[in-house]
Amino acid sequence: MGFWNAMTGRSRTVKNDLDALFLIPSAAITLQTAAGYLPTGTGSVCYRAAPGAAFTQTQTDITDLLDQDPAAPPVRVCQDEFGFTWLVVDGDPDDMAGLCTDLHAVNTSLEAQGFASGLLCSMVTFAGHGQSFGLVYLYKRGTFYAFAPTGPQRRDNLTEIAVRDQLAAELPMESDLQRWLALWNAPGL
Repeated sequence: MGFWNAMTGRSRTVKNDLDALFLIPSAAITLQTAAGYLPTGTGSVCYRAAPGAAFTQTQTDITDLLDQDPAAPPVRVCQDEFGFTWLVVDGDPDDMAGLCTDLHAVNTSLEAQGFASGLLCSMVTFAGHGQSFGLVYLYKRGTFYAFAPTGPQRRDNLTEIAVRDQLAAELPMESDLQRWLALWNAPGL
């Protein structure tokens, strides 16, 4: 079957595993102890909004669900200059489990309502040593990578690779560097 797929130009799709988001709290401990990076408490889900009332209602339901608990962190929706929508959760840096649960809920809600094709990534932000970076989960690949912007259209590849190496034993890290998307002006970075 692999030969036939190669001949016809088809590639095997990688199944995502949204439960991998629940590995982030332990990865955060590794980043803190091994490299001095602390979670900022900000997490986000990036997706392409679908036209129509069904998507609008789904997005409203998701934000209402997350805002329902008075003790829950604030949730906001914004758009970037590339046309992607970001649902951002500004939570407690000490509650990584809660943040990851919220991000998981957003992803699974969009999936359950038939909008999985618009999901791009989820991101949790870390900071330390005067540098911030996002630990990014690629929805369609089921893998993580680090994105460390240093200015307009510039990134710190050494930090990104160092984070990859530190977390390789804990998270499914993206091995194809060409898939490490630049998330310029992403909320929280």
